[in-house]
Amino acid sequence: MIVDQALAARIERAEGAFIAACSRAIESRHGVAAFQEPVAGGIASYAGPESPFNKVAGTGFDGLPSTTELSSIEERYDTVGAAVSFEISTLADPEIFELLTARGYLLVSFEDVLVCELGDRRPRPAAGIEVRRAEDELETWMAIAVESALRGDTAGVPQHDTFPRSALEIAEQAGVDAGAQAFMALLDGQPAGSGGLHVVGEIAQLTGAGTLPEHRRRGVQTALVQARLAGASAAGCSYAVVTTQPGSTSQANMRRAGFELGYTRAVLTRPVR
Repeated sequence: MIVDQALAARIERAEGAFIAACSRAIESRHGVAAFQEPVAGGIASYAGPESPFNKVAGTGFDGLPSTTELSSIEERYDTVGAAVSFEISTLADPEIFELLTARGYLLVSFEDVLVCELGDRRPRPAAGIEVRRAEDELETWMAIAVESALRGDTAGVPQHDTFPRSALEIAEQAGVDAGAQAFMALLDGQPAGSGGLHVVGEIAQLTGAGTLPEHRRRGVQTALVQARLAGASAAGCSYAVVTTQPGSTSQANMRRAGFELGYTRAVLTRPVR
């Protein structure tokens, strides 16, 4: 499929909305002095030290941020001692890259956004694997998600940032608090993998997928992907979206499940000042 600028804008707005919701959830649950500031159609979010939700997402599709807006955002991040990190779609207004680099931002990484059209999806049974909703088993679900993230596959381009266990635990809980559905896969009766599904209108976001190292390459993620796609289809979504590192095992799994590369995000960062 071809992802045009209009669809990319809807996907990026959904991404920004979810990040803001997670940031607010952390603020509410943990009393963190967080912020969620609109900027040029996107959102600038801060959710505490070392949080994965400290980023500016979704900008570049609704005009360019003004110098005043950028200065205000940078000042807010500087005040809390955090770097400013923009994630910009390659389908956004190209002038935003020139604007940021002129202010001293450096290109530090890329991530790929994969998309598939849903249609009518049904769960596909997998031998020895059971996938079920896990809202009543969140402690186990979160333990799998965090351990999987801490012991990620090494294939492909590595992530430019890493997070401590405590920050990942807070982030996974925030996703559920923000409305993500929790799915858990059991392999031969043992908890083996986890994944999330967040619905924003026509867009279904696949979040937080992971498999414990001892259970990898046995079809656990494939089963989790199929179950979440079926859930997204039942919710009336038109598209499913997932973010992966270029060339990663996760990306290969998603390609096999029918996802295609929609576009890439460039990550531009300005160090703490």
